[in-house]
Amino acid sequence: MSRGGALRALAAYEGRWLVSLGWWVARRRIGVAPGDRAMPYAGAQAALVYGLTFVCVVETVGLHVMLGGVPVAREVMLVLDVYTVLMMLGFQAAAVTRPHVLGDGELRLREGARRELQIPLERIASVRYDLRFGKEGGTGVVALAVGGQTSVTVELAEPVETATLLGRRETVRTVRFHADDARGAVAAVRAEVAAAVAMAEVAALGERPGAPGTADAPKEAPKTTTTPA
Repeated sequence: MSRGGALRALAAYEGRWLVSLGWWVARRRIGVAPGDRAMPYAGAQAALVYGLTFVCVVETVGLHVMLGGVPVAREVMLVLDVYTVLMMLGFQAAAVTRPHVLGDGELRLREGARRELQIPLERIASVRYDLRFGKEGGTGVVALAVGGQTSVTVELAEPVETATLLGRRETVRTVRFHADDARGAVAAVRAEVAAAVAMAEVAALGERPGAPGTADAPKEAPKTTTTPA
C-alpha cells in the first residue's frame, strides 16, 4: 500500500473508534440486525483498558500541575494526554459496539475497529472450543486475540480472504477468535452451520430431475373405473 493509502486507512480507523464512542454512550451496537446473534468479546480486555485509562488520567493531572510554570508545554501535553485517554476509551468502545455477529448466512468476526472477517457458513468445516494464550499465527491462520487469548477455533473447508488494517491481503483457512461466552458461541455456530447444510441439501434435492414439485417429476397415471357387465 502507498503512503497515501496507509494514511487514509489510519484516518478511517481513527474515525471508526471515534464514532464507536458515541454508539457506546448510546448503548447501541454497530452492524447487528434484528434476528442476528451478537457474540461479545470485550470483557476479556476491559480490566486492562480501564486500568491503563486510569493511569493516563493520573499522568494528565500530574503533568498539568508540574508544568504550571510552562504554559505552552502544559497546553500541548494536555491536548496529547486527553487524546490518549479518548483513544484508550475508543479502543474499548469499538470492541463493545462491534461484537462478532452470527446471522444472514455468515459469521462476521471483528477486531474492534481494526478489521472484519466475513465467513459464509457453508465454508465452515468445523468449530471448537480451543483456549490459547498469545497471538499464534502462521500461513493461512488469523488470530483475533483479545486480552492475549483466543478461545474458539474455526477450520474452513474453503479459504476466505481478509485485509489487515493497512490493506495487506491474506488468504485464511483457520481463524482463532475470542468470545466472552466461548462455549455458547461454538454451540450457536454449529447449529447455524447444520441448519445451512440442511437447507442446501433440501435445495439440491428439489433441483434434481424427477424430484417432487419439479417440472420433470413423473405424472401419476389417471385412474379409470369399470362397471361390471
